[in-house]
Amino acid sequence: MFKRVLIRTFSVLAVATFGMAAGLLPTAQADILLPTPDQSDVIRIELNGYEQLEKLFEDLGYTAERWNAGERIVPRLFLQTIPTRWRDELADQLTVTAKKRTFFRTLGPLTLLANEEIALQSSVLRDAIRTNDLSIVAELAEQYRVETAPEDPATIAELEKRIAPVPPSLAMAQMAIESGWGTSRFAALGNALFGQWTYGGDGITPEEQRKHLGDYKIAAFKTPFGSVRAYMMNLNTGSAYTEFRDLRARMIADQEPLSGSVLAETLTRYSERGNVYIEEIQAVIRQNKLSPVDDAVLEESPYYQLIPSGE
Repeated sequence: MFKRVLIRTFSVLAVATFGMAAGLLPTAQADILLPTPDQSDVIRIELNGYEQLEKLFEDLGYTAERWNAGERIVPRLFLQTIPTRWRDELADQLTVTAKKRTFFRTLGPLTLLANEEIALQSSVLRDAIRTNDLSIVAELAEQYRVETAPEDPATIAELEKRIAPVPPSLAMAQMAIESGWGTSRFAALGNALFGQWTYGGDGITPEEQRKHLGDYKIAAFKTPFGSVRAYMMNLNTGSAYTEFRDLRARMIADQEPLSGSVLAETLTRYSERGNVYIEEIQAVIRQNKLSPVDDAVLEESPYYQLIPSGE
């Protein structure tokens, strides 16, 4: 059985959010341990193996049967770290179907949590526009790498384009590809789920580093959530993803649902494989029926902090 302990916490993000009245904002690049928006109950669960994780899903009613019946409510699961033993358990001991189901159900909620944080920042921006609070606009502009002055209407327009959600289906498909379904060396050693490069920060040197591209590393994170947040910030700020943001903005303006499969077509610069990579993303979305995840919502419940034991 899994061990379940009720605790109370006040996280880094909670402090940042609590301080918004003083002009503070959550730092999107920060790597945090637990994303609670206020002081709230957190259920800490120590896990020791796949069977216990599956039992937890059953206890929470987080099952394939309910999902297939059309329920789109997802519990607030927060995996603290990628268990190193997943490289063996998920790769060798489970069927392909069970491996994929475990991967998506365990890590998928992090994409919803990250989008919830983006929605919070979007709300802060709207309030700042309404009250003409240029200090908040300036902080958001710095965070989202908008270089025009806060009083410039172009700043607001660009921030509205950048502070927007990433379809969970797209994030989950790329996460599966880039992390080898959570079993890659980079996932095990650094909670790295999206293969993001770094030239100066904490990272893991690839075993076959291409020296002609510089002394790059794969960015490492304290938690998988940190990797998800960094990935979304990358899409929302990187110069390589302007087309992604432009198409997303048009879809929002036209009140079209944000489709991960459609938006994937703008990511030709995410991978050196270009269009082949896009086709792979779309195939993962299609074959694993991920599109309905874009309609999922987080349950109004405590956070379930999943602590893998026996690392």
